[in-house]
Amino acid sequence: MVLAKLLPQRGDALLIIHVQHDFLPGGALPVARGREVVDPLNAYSRAFARAGLPVVATRDWHPLNHCSFAAQGGQWPAHCVAGTAGAQFASGLVLPPDAVVVDQATDPRREAYSGFSGTSLNDELKHRNVHRLCVGGLATEYCVLHTVLDGLALGYAVVVLADAVRSLDVQPGDGASALETMRQAGAVFGQLEIAHV
Repeated sequence: MVLAKLLPQRGDALLIIHVQHDFLPGGALPVARGREVVDPLNAYSRAFARAGLPVVATRDWHPLNHCSFAAQGGQWPAHCVAGTAGAQFASGLVLPPDAVVVDQATDPRREAYSGFSGTSLNDELKHRNVHRLCVGGLATEYCVLHTVLDGLALGYAVVVLADAVRSLDVQPGDGASALETMRQAGAVFGQLEIAHV
């Protein structure tokens, strides 16, 4: 995969997806290498904050009876239940004081893999005149994939930060397949040149 080298610029936002305790090793639904996204996302977050560019973080914020949970007939163990330790952002993830937090999948009757699904995310981005999303987080083939596809459909340019996404890989190759789906949909894969910001 060819990685573009990009500079953050006016109209960009950093979008951090679901870097929460329950998606890290030891959590209820762990991504094996999930903790590896924290350091690069912190570096990007600092760079965006220095440049006066928005940082937005989404989080699963489920009710206890969410339809995706096995107890309700869904496919996942209970995870990221609103207000619990597992739903909190990962220890070590440092967000700027003015970061926007968007809660996702709060309706117990609806699964929602995209950060745009039933949330204020699009309104928050439009309010800040965002045109390009620089996306990292967890997990590649679920919430990252669906958020990227929805962002593209809404007219945003999307950069997937290749050093800051990791996959759950319930089936081997799920993450790689998701990356290809995003590429075909028009996403660019890259790393941001943050040393100059």
